[in-house]
Amino acid sequence: MANGSASAHPLAPNPVLDPGHNFNSIGDKINAVVLTPKFRPGWVLGLLISFGLLNVLLVSVAWTIFRGVGVWGINIPVGWGFAIVNFVWWIGIGHAGTLISAILLLLNQKWRNSINRFAEAMTLFAVACAGLFPLLHMGRPWFFYWMMPIPLPQALLPQFRSPLVWDVFAVSTYATVSALFWLVGLIPDFATLRDKAVNPIVKRLFGVLSLGWRGAASHWHNYEMTYLLLAGLSTPLVVSVHTVVSFDFSVGVIPGWHATIFPPYFVAGAIYSGFAMVLTLAIPTRAAYNMKDFITDRHLDNMAKIMLATSLMVSYGYGSEVFFAWYSASNWEKYMMFDNRMSGPYMFFYWSLIFCNFIVPQLLWSKKVRTNTVILFIISIIVNIGMWLERFIIVVTSLSRDFLPSSWGMYYPTVWDFGVYFGTIGLFLTLMFLFVRFVPIMSAFEMKLLLPESKVKGGHH
Repeated sequence: MANGSASAHPLAPNPVLDPGHNFNSIGDKINAVVLTPKFRPGWVLGLLISFGLLNVLLVSVAWTIFRGVGVWGINIPVGWGFAIVNFVWWIGIGHAGTLISAILLLLNQKWRNSINRFAEAMTLFAVACAGLFPLLHMGRPWFFYWMMPIPLPQALLPQFRSPLVWDVFAVSTYATVSALFWLVGLIPDFATLRDKAVNPIVKRLFGVLSLGWRGAASHWHNYEMTYLLLAGLSTPLVVSVHTVVSFDFSVGVIPGWHATIFPPYFVAGAIYSGFAMVLTLAIPTRAAYNMKDFITDRHLDNMAKIMLATSLMVSYGYGSEVFFAWYSASNWEKYMMFDNRMSGPYMFFYWSLIFCNFIVPQLLWSKKVRTNTVILFIISIIVNIGMWLERFIIVVTSLSRDFLPSSWGMYYPTVWDFGVYFGTIGLFLTLMFLFVRFVPIMSAFEMKLLLPESKVKGGHH
């Protein structure tokens, strides 16, 4: 057995919860992070750095709105640049949260209980970052409501044949359902914090957030039904949202874009980058708050296996693109793949993404690598970089050289492109730091269900 101890789950090779805990110890350990009045120096330093990057975002967005999107590197023919690259990247990162929360819940996978809460938070924060880019790319973000199917004075209705409108509906639905799923799961924990808090202001705040929860049988019945219903609603969103995002490209006629493999290829890539980000966040969190007994080696091993599986799916997509570029006998497709991506001006980025997304993850075949936190953290960072490069290659190489050599043009991002991108990373990390400190990072109720004594005849304890 892992850690030289017996597992809480007798059939599991490694425990999802280290032994030695009881109902009180689990709740106390999770709630102590929120209720302690002291701030850790490491947390304060991380928040300050993240907040510094957030200010870079504020300055970059203000300058972009003041001067227009011309301050970015976009041009003719590359009308889409960092904005759409970063939009797709952030949406992909949010996918693992929904997968862990909804699909693994429906499949009764108990190892999700330790990581679903901050994976759901990661989804919300990533979608918030993603939503900034299409708004800014519109040029006049204050007219965003033109994308909504609402009566307007000028009788202007959305163009429903536009992928931009599809994105509005898909992403807004995704964000709404994910937020409801996250908030419903938090209600029992907010009630516990309300009862344990000493500070009257904190007590009143958590009292409002707990929505009158008293732990009655009717409350638990309504909670479980609502939670299961939202899980069922969230499950198709994992597939539908990034499928719609892939339509941004596949409905076009640009070489390198109009491929029917894009929807499943994008969904697999989204889950891939999402789990990479979960590992990027989970490994430092479990070390900083001594949560190794809650986020065990089995969690890391399972997430690494999912990363390996989705890496192979994404790599299959890369191979399919190469094969069909050759097999199609289309001069445009062959030129795009062999002369523009593999050996053109952006070839360094193409081969870098192959290295990051295909070659490096092959290390995950080894169990020693999958349970080595340092190596796994480095691999997760490399995968996040590789998935960003993938979106960059798809967008930029296809636009910079299309059908007419006379209209070719290179794309060079400006300091404001980088400012908005790194600024959204600052926004994401700032929200994550605040979440880790002021909201329970795990569901105490679901963690207690991992204890053997929670199973009694006739149902849950």
